[in-house]
Amino acid sequence: MPLRDRWNDVIPDAATLADDLVARYTASDRKAYRPQYLEAVLAALDSLEQLSTDPVAVRLAVWFHRAVHKPSGQPAEDAEASAEFAEDSLPAYGVSSARVAEVARLVRLTGASSPAAQDANAQVLLDAVNASYAATNYATHASELRRDAWDGSDAEGASDAWDGSDAEGARDAGDASDARDAGDAGDRSTAIKQRLTAVRELLDGPIYRTQLGRERFDSMARANLTRELAVLDGALPAPWRGWQRAALIAAAVFSPLLAAMAAYGAAHSSWRSPSSSDSAWFPGVLCVLELCTVPLFIRFAPRVGRTARVVSGAVVVAGLAALITTWVLVPAKTPSTGVGDRVPLLMISAVLLLVAGLAALASCWPVARHPRPEFNRGQLLSVVTTLAVIVGGVVFVAEPIHRAYLLGANEHLTGSDAPVGIPARSELTGGIAWVSRPISYSADAVRRSVSTKHGIAIASETGTVVMLDPATGEQRWRYSRSDSDGTPELAATADGQLLIANFDDVGYLVLDAATGKRQAWPSGTRDHDLLSADPLLTGEQVGKGSDKLRGVDLDGNDRWTFEPGRCTTIDAIATADTALALLDRQCGERHNETTALDLKTGKKLWSRPSPWFGEQPMAVGGLIVWTERDGRSEGEMRGTLVGVEPRTGTVKWRWEVPSNWACGTRVTVAGDKLVLLDCPVAAKDTQTVVTVLNAATGGSSGSGLPRSKRVSGSPSRPMPEWRWSRTWRRRTTVCWT
Repeated sequence: MPLRDRWNDVIPDAATLADDLVARYTASDRKAYRPQYLEAVLAALDSLEQLSTDPVAVRLAVWFHRAVHKPSGQPAEDAEASAEFAEDSLPAYGVSSARVAEVARLVRLTGASSPAAQDANAQVLLDAVNASYAATNYATHASELRRDAWDGSDAEGASDAWDGSDAEGARDAGDASDARDAGDAGDRSTAIKQRLTAVRELLDGPIYRTQLGRERFDSMARANLTRELAVLDGALPAPWRGWQRAALIAAAVFSPLLAAMAAYGAAHSSWRSPSSSDSAWFPGVLCVLELCTVPLFIRFAPRVGRTARVVSGAVVVAGLAALITTWVLVPAKTPSTGVGDRVPLLMISAVLLLVAGLAALASCWPVARHPRPEFNRGQLLSVVTTLAVIVGGVVFVAEPIHRAYLLGANEHLTGSDAPVGIPARSELTGGIAWVSRPISYSADAVRRSVSTKHGIAIASETGTVVMLDPATGEQRWRYSRSDSDGTPELAATADGQLLIANFDDVGYLVLDAATGKRQAWPSGTRDHDLLSADPLLTGEQVGKGSDKLRGVDLDGNDRWTFEPGRCTTIDAIATADTALALLDRQCGERHNETTALDLKTGKKLWSRPSPWFGEQPMAVGGLIVWTERDGRSEGEMRGTLVGVEPRTGTVKWRWEVPSNWACGTRVTVAGDKLVLLDCPVAAKDTQTVVTVLNAATGGSSGSGLPRSKRVSGSPSRPMPEWRWSRTWRRRTTVCWT
């Protein structure tokens, strides 16, 4: 029915008013609330007006509710002006004052942001106005509202961007804030955000107030509003939108790649330690499955639907099955066999596959009522961050757990609760204090034994450390590893309370000397060299850059790091308060150097060239003792022992090696004494001379011997504390307690 003919059913004899109203809705300068809108509202009212108590008043309110409209104006102002126009116009056509008042009240309700529609007339009117949400030309009306709200400020460009689907816009009977706020702001982003909020509020609550309105319009209205929400959300110029879903998709695609790498590594590892020939069918199948998962997730993870959820759920089930299967196949542990590297690698692979499935499931689940937005920098950063988090999780979380699992699974400790006996007191009588039971260790292992506060630690070639009771020589505890078959290198630290054992293919482990229990120790020291055990110093050789010297706490963490520069080999020795770094320059024109560092802070104390460096320096009696060579052959020591105060580098004493010694002096430390082994020229093959020096003075400490003797052409040489000789074989080993 033509719009003009619809008026005749309301007030038949008001043609002038009808023409005026139609002209207002068809005005050429009006961008919104055009004739199509009014026809849609009147058509909806035809099916609802039987529910009202005054159908004529409701129909008049429909005609007048946007008769006055100011572009980019506020809906409340339009409604108020339209109500005043009705109050001025209707009395002249015989409309009663009561009906005029009712029409004006209803018109004003259409401009309220939250109209209180308690009576039947108001409910019918508002449902008829909101029926525009369910109209087939909803997108056109929304585009008109948008152009009207912006009133020419980039309206056409915005219209193209919105693709004509802004939808209802001003929310007519209750959506008053949309066009008003957008017009006030004059900003496209603000308008989109405000409309997004309004549409979400509509979808979250009841749109229609009457049961008939809900039955006829609610389904179509919600579909239109949902499509509008999707377009609005996609058009919002927010650079971070969609980053959560992008992160989930990245996790779903990238995690199976890392999982396949872990499974491939597991296929080339062993179930057991020591290694054995095992079938690799399970890690091989898992690796192929994870590689096939990658293209599946590339296709289905960005989608929302049942198929995507089924695929993601199947991967979750596969990850759980792989984890359970690995757990079931873990080999039994015995003192001679343990768990191989395949077990933790498969666990890591299964967990990554499970993470990928859960991420894909979360990504494809319809958690929002809109599709994934266009790719933006926020999504790009979230993808990069997700990849970094996954890699970092594998490196800094999974790998330490992997190492801790293997350390615990492959160690065997017995006798950890055995009490320690009182050590037998040494007596210089040559008597035997005790004899241990026969052991299968080599003489070399016995020579490399270490004395601790709780006994004597001996290492065997089978990756085993045994602690002998200092009172009886009986075995107190035995620590062995099934993943190492080499002889561990031992060193005591913490004043003999802890034992540092360097196992092949495992690295440094710290054992409690009293019980043999393993203490916490950072895995980063695995490739370090133990340069000093008590106090602790470690060295690290790097492929590029500078080698490093590290001061280490008893928990294994670095206290300080010293880097001397490229092409430099580091050796070091330490006293109670000073670390002496011995730098061997291997390129350039720089000379070898000796650098003293504060042991607590790593602060450099002094440094000087050391071209005279010969033997490895020794820390004894609070001093550093080294040898100055005289340039003769490497096998013979001809020169001077030098005692240096480490904090300042001051020479405290010098002791010249006698010129009649011929066997190449061996120097060892016994407490605060220096022990020198050599032989005289006259009895080179039949006699050994043992010389003992006081490390603090380089000579006697009260034995009655002369403290020094002048040697022609040489500095003062203190006399030894004592010396004795005996007819022995030339090669002699002396152990000092």
